[in-house]
Amino acid sequence: MTILLGGDIGGTKTILRLVDCQNSPDSPQPRLITLDQEIYPSEQYPDLVPIVQQFLARQTTIPPVAKACFGIAGPVVNNSSELTNLSWSLTGDRLSRELQIERVKLINDFAAIGYGVLGLAPEELHNLQSAPAVPEAPIAVIGAGTGLGEGFLIPVSKGTYRVFGSEGSHADFAPRSSLEYQLLNYLLELYNIERISVERVVSGPGITSIYRFLHDSNYSQSSPAMAEIYRTWLAEMGKPQKTVDLAAKIASFAQDNSDDLCYQTMKIFVEAYGAEAGNLALKLLPYGGLYIAGGIAAKNLPLMTEGSFMKAFRAKGRMAELLSNIPVHIVLNAQVGLMGAVYCASQL
Repeated sequence: MTILLGGDIGGTKTILRLVDCQNSPDSPQPRLITLDQEIYPSEQYPDLVPIVQQFLARQTTIPPVAKACFGIAGPVVNNSSELTNLSWSLTGDRLSRELQIERVKLINDFAAIGYGVLGLAPEELHNLQSAPAVPEAPIAVIGAGTGLGEGFLIPVSKGTYRVFGSEGSHADFAPRSSLEYQLLNYLLELYNIERISVERVVSGPGITSIYRFLHDSNYSQSSPAMAEIYRTWLAEMGKPQKTVDLAAKIASFAQDNSDDLCYQTMKIFVEAYGAEAGNLALKLLPYGGLYIAGGIAAKNLPLMTEGSFMKAFRAKGRMAELLSNIPVHIVLNAQVGLMGAVYCASQL
C-alpha cells in the first residue's frame, strides 16, 4: 500500500484527496483507489499546511503519506509558488519538511489537468471526433474558463508522460471573417491596447467582450430580460460585489434560444474556440488525443456539439485531412485537475 496525497489549490477552495496507489501487472497505469476526500475554504486558513494537517489527522488506520502533488492556481517556478488570489507562499521543500512527506511537488493547475486526462474513463468524456489514439503521439489539452489554458503531454516510456505548459493563449487572435475583424478593432479600442490575444476572445471574459461588441454594433436586439441583466452588469462594473455573471447568463440564454444576441455571441465564441483548438492541433499533431477542459465546454455541450466548433477546428485548408484523424474529446469530469495531481504524485 503506497499512500498518495493530491490537492487542487484555489483562491476560494482547496480540495484534498487521499489515494492508495496500486501497481497493476496488466496496465502501465497504476490503480488509484480513493480513500478520502474533503473540501476546505482556502481563505479561512493562513497556509496550506494546517489544512493538510487537519485532513490527515482524521486518518488513523493507514500508513503515512509517501508522496504528494498539489495543483496550484498560479505560476509555479522551481517547485515554488506565490498564489495569485491568496497570500500563501508555498515551496515543495517546506511542505515536505513540515508535513513529513518525503516527496512534495507543486504544479500549475492546468498542468494538473494535463495529467488528469490520462485517467479519465470513457463516460467522463464526450467525443467530438472519433479516431484511434496513437500511444506514441503527443496529447494536447486546451481549456477556456476565467482564462484560456493550453498544454501538451509527451510520452516518455510506456504508459508515462511528461506534461508541459504553454502560453499559446497569448498568441495573436486571428480573425477569420469580416465580423471577426470588426471584433478585433472594437477590442483594440475598448481596451486601448496594441494587440488582442486569443484569450481576450476565447474565455469567460471573452464571451462578455463579444456580447458588448455585438450590442454596441446594433447587430441584433436583446430580449427585455437580457437587456435588464446587461444594464445591471454595466452598473456593477468596478464594484467589489457583483450580482450578475454576465458570461453565464449569455450562455444560458443562448442554450434555450431565448435571445438572438446571446446566441450570436456564443456562436462567435464557439467558432473562435474551435479555430484555436485547431491551431494547437496543427502545431502538435496530437494523435494521442486533443482534450477540451475548462468549465465552459462541459456546461455548454449543446452549443459545443452542434457542429460549428469542429467545422472551425478542421477549417485549415490543405491540412484539414490531418486534423480529421485526431481524437477530440470534451472533458466532463470537473475534478480532472485533482485527478491529475494524484496521478502526478504517482509518477514521482
